[in-house]
Amino acid sequence: MSIINVQDLTFGYGGAYENVFENISFHIDTDWKLGLIGRNGRGKTTLLKILSGELSYRGKITANVKSVYFPFSVTDRDRLSFEIMNEVCPNAEDWRIIREISYLGMEADVLYRPFSSLSGGEQTKLLLAGLFLSDGDFLLIDEPTNHLDARARETVSAYLQKKKGFIIVSHDRRFLDGCTDHMMAINRNGFEIQSGNYSSWLENFNNTQAYEAAKNERLKKDIARLSESAKRASDWSAKTEASKYGKASSGLKQDKGYVGHKAAKMMKHAKTVEARQQQAIAQKSELLRNAEENEPLKMFPIAYHSERLLSLSDISIFYGERSVCKHISFEVRRGERIVLDGKNGCGKSSVLKLIAGEKATDNACGDMTYDGTFFRASGLIISYVPQLIDGIFGDLSKIAKERNIDESLFKAVLSKMGLTKKIFDGDISAFSLGQKKKVCLAASLCARAHLYVWDEPLNFIDIDSRLQIETLLREFQPSMILVEHDKAFREAVSTRTVQL
Repeated sequence: MSIINVQDLTFGYGGAYENVFENISFHIDTDWKLGLIGRNGRGKTTLLKILSGELSYRGKITANVKSVYFPFSVTDRDRLSFEIMNEVCPNAEDWRIIREISYLGMEADVLYRPFSSLSGGEQTKLLLAGLFLSDGDFLLIDEPTNHLDARARETVSAYLQKKKGFIIVSHDRRFLDGCTDHMMAINRNGFEIQSGNYSSWLENFNNTQAYEAAKNERLKKDIARLSESAKRASDWSAKTEASKYGKASSGLKQDKGYVGHKAAKMMKHAKTVEARQQQAIAQKSELLRNAEENEPLKMFPIAYHSERLLSLSDISIFYGERSVCKHISFEVRRGERIVLDGKNGCGKSSVLKLIAGEKATDNACGDMTYDGTFFRASGLIISYVPQLIDGIFGDLSKIAKERNIDESLFKAVLSKMGLTKKIFDGDISAFSLGQKKKVCLAASLCARAHLYVWDEPLNFIDIDSRLQIETLLREFQPSMILVEHDKAFREAVSTRTVQL
């Protein structure tokens, strides 16, 4: 067991409007299985890279262990996988490597395949196994679930539950519940650490917010009452003080000392009430500082005039001579929200590209083609969100113009999803991965469409935004077909699952 101490950490990117962190202090135990959560742009990846020594900072960090950031780049990905593993964990014997990858549901023969030939999920699991075989390292694991299908997420979560000594960033609630024993949240007003998994953290957070909301309402009433009381006392004091220079109604001479004393006493009471009022205002300002402002989202689906939107009958998809899926048959009807399910590499993204009319190419094999019968309803308008987000450039105004959507509406949706107006005029290349994904999702939500085709829309998206989108889809009930591996999200929004 060791302790990592962080004192007065301050960090900002050059040219940014404000620092990511300002005088932050905390400590963590290196035996913890620590989940790190927070809205996109709050600095989760930045913190991991600071702890791994990749970024310079102001402040002091002391630790007796070496921290390793994951994922890291692999040079020469065409090498055999066992060569990559020998580089990642040079002191691990072959039998230990084979045993470790078996815990992640992988056979030994995967070690003798080129690393580049493995799926994203297989690469993630292989490198995780290698890193846990690197004795003495404290792992900083950044969003590994983005490359894992639903079954692989369960496998990796169970694997991590048996380990210790890591910080993991993930927005998958079920995944975090399965593998963490402490949570660190980067809230609006700083860092918070507590024991337990995500669900226990959420329960505590909601209870705190409910208590603070009730106290906030009481203080609002107290402030209004005290304000009125102070005003009455002050007005009465001023009126009484002025009257000592006038005449009493009986014509008798007034006792100016008595009247002045009474006026001063009322003014003192007014000042006391004002002090209590300011104290209540100060208390109120300390409440709900970490409450997330999740405004409801809107979308603009168009109802198609007939029930059947599209159908696939005995479809097989190829890239050149290489087959990615065979004999797929299903249809999409108006009002359905269908989830395509299956292992990494089974052709889910290719099916969505076929449906959306997107061109696809495998550089090694050739363009995508298909056999079978594919029907798409005449005049069907589709809004497509791709899995990869490396094809967006420029600023938000450019994106809105290219996609023929209202710029003001586009920016309003992004604001509701947690993007600050300070970055609206910046280039998208400076956005975090989560912020870039939100740009793609917001553009889709602003589009009027009969059918929404989303390919892993929640990759890099924070939990609060996932809950916003869940609520949106349940309210507007658009026709949709999507690939998504977040089990809680799927159960909340889907009407049917199609297994590939």
